[in-house]
Amino acid sequence: MAWQKVCPLEDIPLLGARVVAHEGGAIAVFRADGDHVFALRDACPHKGGPLSQGIVHGSGESARVTCPLHGWNVELATGSACAPDAGCTRRHAVRVEDGAVWLEVQEQSDPVRPGG
Repeated sequence: MAWQKVCPLEDIPLLGARVVAHEGGAIAVFRADGDHVFALRDACPHKGGPLSQGIVHGSGESARVTCPLHGWNVELATGSACAPDAGCTRRHAVRVEDGAVWLEVQEQSDPVRPGG
């Protein structure tokens, strides 16, 4: 695993997301209230809807995103769907350091690319 710089924190809209292209599939990097940052596979566990286009709400470890296709709520800290729905999408480690967002990804020949 390797840490790769994605972008400055300010490049991710508050209560929004930025998509990062990755050979294993798109990753959505979310910025919740209080500048808490999370990263999930950009696919709802229900039918694969683009979570990056959903509505982000809440703060800290209780932040969630609502899938734009069918309204499922997914916990940003775990990738788990909220009851009564069930399922999980992959979570990726992410951190903010010196105002920049870093994402932990499997090493690959091509780096992550914002906007994928």
